Amino acid sequence: MKTTLFNRVRGYVCVELRGPRMEKVLNTLIDSRFAIWDIRYTDQETAELYIVIRDFFRLRPILKESGMKLHVKGRYGFPFVLDKLGRRKMFLVGIVCFFLAIYTLSMLVWQVEVEGNEKLSRAEIVQAAKEHGIYRFQWKFRLEDPDMLSHRLQNRLPGTAWVGVEVQGTQIRIKVVESSRPDPRELMSPRHLVASKNALVTQILAEKGKPLVKPNTNVSKGDILISGIIGDESNQQTVVAQGTVRGIVWTEASVEIPLVLTRKVYTGETKTRSYLVIGSRALQVSGYGDLPFGQFESIPDRRTVQWRNWKLPFGWLKETLLESNVEEVQLEPEEAKAIALERARTEVVSAAGEGAVYKSEKIILHEKSDNGKVYMKVLFEIEQPIAVEQPIVP
Repeated sequence: MKTTLFNRVRGYVCVELRGPRMEKVLNTLIDSRFAIWDIRYTDQETAELYIVIRDFFRLRPILKESGMKLHVKGRYGFPFVLDKLGRRKMFLVGIVCFFLAIYTLSMLVWQVEVEGNEKLSRAEIVQAAKEHGIYRFQWKFRLEDPDMLSHRLQNRLPGTAWVGVEVQGTQIRIKVVESSRPDPRELMSPRHLVASKNALVTQILAEKGKPLVKPNTNVSKGDILISGIIGDESNQQTVVAQGTVRGIVWTEASVEIPLVLTRKVYTGETKTRSYLVIGSRALQVSGYGDLPFGQFESIPDRRTVQWRNWKLPFGWLKETLLESNVEEVQLEPEEAKAIALERARTEVVSAAGEGAVYKSEKIILHEKSDNGKVYMKVLFEIEQPIAVEQPIVP
């Protein structure tokens, strides 16, 4: 018979019986329904067996009658564990205090997380939650129902479509869904849209107001393109003129470019240096010696040691030195002219602002070569937005 969990709870002992009437005593124990098991003879007059505590105290009359001797060899089970703990009171108190501390700490809020916020700052949400009792080291039993907390936080936080509060162990998670609202429009006074410069109108799209010009019309700076006055003479109304007007503007550009260009070229020769970086200092560990070339370009590659999300104050720096030379390139006048035109186009389009598109260069006003340079004046056609605002003064 194996030791069962039930016997461990009740408690049992291992005993050794000695005497000449061993067989008769064992038969008597079995007939009397004693809970015994694992009977093992060590010699003719000695046997070991396991018996539950309740039947152990019933052995004395039988052993006294048969003249057998008894020796307890081991005590097992829950009652004996309690007895040992009773002798070690401080140990028992420590165990009880440990579990009480674990239970107490589990009743506290240790972390408050915020998810889903984009426009609202985390500090604003945490402050609103704190006003309703959600903060670190708060007792969980003092918190209100999560649905009630969600409703109150949503009322407290403007611009939220939904707020959810979840209690997960010692952590509270606040999930925010922000409402989508159009950006408020700036209040404007009635106005016209007028030409910012002399141009040839290529496109006009009036969203609000009355267009006064048509495509392929030449306009001067200050001409009204889209009027903010609508209606007839007897029934007029002023509005904020809105729309898009594009036109071709003629822009003069002066450029110059030398006939001899200098450029940097790499020879292919390299050298590598390695450094151990500690804080703001670097200790060279390889690549000693003088450089075999005079002109060079340095390309650093620094790697910092990281542990999780923390960057440690030391790392490794690898510096690659590339040998370079400066060479002169003689340009033909036609090549210099093409480079000058391309550079001028880029500058003119960039100066015209967003939405500008290069169309063509019509006339080269002036071109000459002098002192090793090419000088040019070019008239460019640039299509760009030409409308600017002009308030309507009563």
